[in-house]
Amino acid sequence: MSEPITPPATLLFVDDEPGILSALRRLFRQFGYRILVAESGAQGLVELEKTPVDLVISDMRMPEMDGATFLRQVRERWPEAIRILLTGYADVTSTIAAINEGEIYRYISKPWDDNEIVNVVREALERQKLEAENRRLTALTQAQNDELKNLNASLEQKVAERTAELQQALSFVEQAHGELKKSFLTSVQVFAGLVELRSGPAGSRLAGHGRRVADQARTLAQRLGLPDAEVQNITLAGLLHDIGKLGLPDDLLGKPYNTLTQDQRAMVMKHSVIGQNILIAIEKFKEAAVLVRHHHECFDGSGYPDRLSGIAIPQGSRILSVVNDYDALQIGTLVQRPLRTEEAQAYLIDNRGKRYDPMVVDAFIKVLAEAPKSGPTELPLRTMHLKGGMVLSRDLAHRDGYLLLAKGSVLTADIIGQLVKLEQSENHNLTLYIRQEAK
Repeated sequence: MSEPITPPATLLFVDDEPGILSALRRLFRQFGYRILVAESGAQGLVELEKTPVDLVISDMRMPEMDGATFLRQVRERWPEAIRILLTGYADVTSTIAAINEGEIYRYISKPWDDNEIVNVVREALERQKLEAENRRLTALTQAQNDELKNLNASLEQKVAERTAELQQALSFVEQAHGELKKSFLTSVQVFAGLVELRSGPAGSRLAGHGRRVADQARTLAQRLGLPDAEVQNITLAGLLHDIGKLGLPDDLLGKPYNTLTQDQRAMVMKHSVIGQNILIAIEKFKEAAVLVRHHHECFDGSGYPDRLSGIAIPQGSRILSVVNDYDALQIGTLVQRPLRTEEAQAYLIDNRGKRYDPMVVDAFIKVLAEAPKSGPTELPLRTMHLKGGMVLSRDLAHRDGYLLLAKGSVLTADIIGQLVKLEQSENHNLTLYIRQEAK
């Protein structure tokens, strides 16, 4: 049977037969759950008023208050508690009533199979935990968006108070809109960096992976002539494609895929679906969430999670598949050793029509061939030499691995002041790489 969930959940069993309650208690006690019992629906409501309960299993046929009535009251007063019905007779009408009135998670016939009921409870609690985490992340993202909107609104008001000319005010509104968009993307980059932040020893290799995938996917999508809205969704999906890996053990995050055991691969292969589940509740991420789900599908149908093939795979996912694997090959998270640039490109070409869409591979190889061989001119500076208006030519990362400022960020007096305070509080000097204009 399955391992107990940690921390242990609280279960409430409600049945008018003491023998049934004893059997359920013996079955579930071995897994470390906290067990409560009640011999009637009324007694069950009293227990719920006294103690928070994660999951309720109730018999259908009980005197005074049947299971349907009891579970309906549980749903109305404690909607977060998972509700499961035990039915010992073939009464379809009563079971349907329990489903409709109590919105039960499952119903199980008596006598039950021990393995089945244990697995149903485990899966229900795991789903409850995932939904709670999803709600937490959604609330966190909403709070960050609200904070950004308030910041931009305040900034717009201050500038409006200092300008008297309509053209200056109009120019500022346009600038503020661009800053809001950039701030949103920066928040997404920070959100995406959560996986890299907790990746342990693999952090140095994984650092910047999401941003690189997003940047190259955006360039490739533009080369293929996709509409701006699709390009934006692909960029967001590129930044967040690995968000479903938050629940993986640290030692799996940077381990090459082809060195994993069968069980480890099964765990890793769930991350694209988990990523979609995390993102789909956020309106702005709904379309990107679909791309995240399918970014490990293969053109020949051998991928996961849905074994789609050819053009049945969303075009954005086909783009992400190529770009993600290209970066993973070079940082050593797909095959056992990191590949050189030319080796990674050869891998893509060798697998066109198998793992990858041939049209996407061909376009990407052309994009790589046309890329400048040398990076932009830049100047490393300490914070004491920074000035407002300077533009970062590289990401600025904290020494613990998480993103402070993204490449392309424009420095302001407020940002510079915060960086100086960070240096003073941590007694650690920062070096920023500033973009230099070509002469």
